[in-house]
Amino acid sequence: MGWPLAVSAGLMDKSPRALFRALWALAAGHLLATLLVLLPFAFLLVLAEWQRSIQLGASLFVIGFGVYRLVERRHPRALARIPPTQLALWSFAVAIAHGAALMLVPIYLGLCQAFELDAGHEAAGALMKASLGMAVLVSLVHVAAMVSAGGCLAWLVYRHLGLRFVSRSWFNLDVIWATSLILVGVVAFGFNLASWH
Repeated sequence: MGWPLAVSAGLMDKSPRALFRALWALAAGHLLATLLVLLPFAFLLVLAEWQRSIQLGASLFVIGFGVYRLVERRHPRALARIPPTQLALWSFAVAIAHGAALMLVPIYLGLCQAFELDAGHEAAGALMKASLGMAVLVSLVHVAAMVSAGGCLAWLVYRHLGLRFVSRSWFNLDVIWATSLILVGVVAFGFNLASWH
């Protein structure tokens, strides 16, 4: 979601280098936020006897965060123009506020393991439970994929479409994102309660 800021940095400085510097800052902030969310859950896995309670709590947390994002939709106007020197801090703050890595937590906590899943989810669950180092590696791969996708969008908009396109075609997916968090949390909570009895 930070790629428009990379476009803005490139357009303000009239330089593709500014775009790529902004992408690195965004990646650093997002990686820090992802690690901040995933690492505590990695440590929680040591408490195997509490696993079910942790899974149910994580489901409720995801539901609660989805409801919060659905109710609180405001984005401060001051955040519309972030200086390039503060992009890493912005990326970290926004990634935490929007739930960085929350989509990885259900897999990491084993919420998906009791159900028949595709090989990708099974592999992700096995890898993440392997070690703390694997949690860090998964975070790095996640950030690399996010920056690659966002970077391609930023570069294409910067190079071919420009600011006029961004200002006229912006759309907000917060409601869809918040609703999907609630739905996933409810499904995970229901499956965990059903498998508990």
